[in-house]
Amino acid sequence: MSSTSPTNLPRVSPFCSHLLSKNIVKRTRPMLADEDVLDASNHCWCARTGQILGPDRFVAHPGECRAGRACFESPLSDLV
Repeated sequence: MSSTSPTNLPRVSPFCSHLLSKNIVKRTRPMLADEDVLDASNHCWCARTGQILGPDRFVAHPGECRAGRACFESPLSDLV
C-alpha cells in the first residue's frame, strides 16, 4: 500500500485561473509565487475582462487574484 504524504502531493497555483502575464504564457509549470507571474514590466491582466481590472473592478495582480476575491476561480475548478 502506498502512502501519500504532503511532500508528495502536486502543488497547485494559489492564483486565479484568469490571471495572465507574459511570464504565464510561456510557463510549463504551475505558478506558485508572485515571481513566477511577474516579469520586469510587472504587467498583468484578467482573461475574463481582457484588461488590468478584473470583473470586480479591482486590479489584476498576483497579490490580489487569490482565494477570497469575489471573482476568483481556482485552477482546479474545471476538475470539480
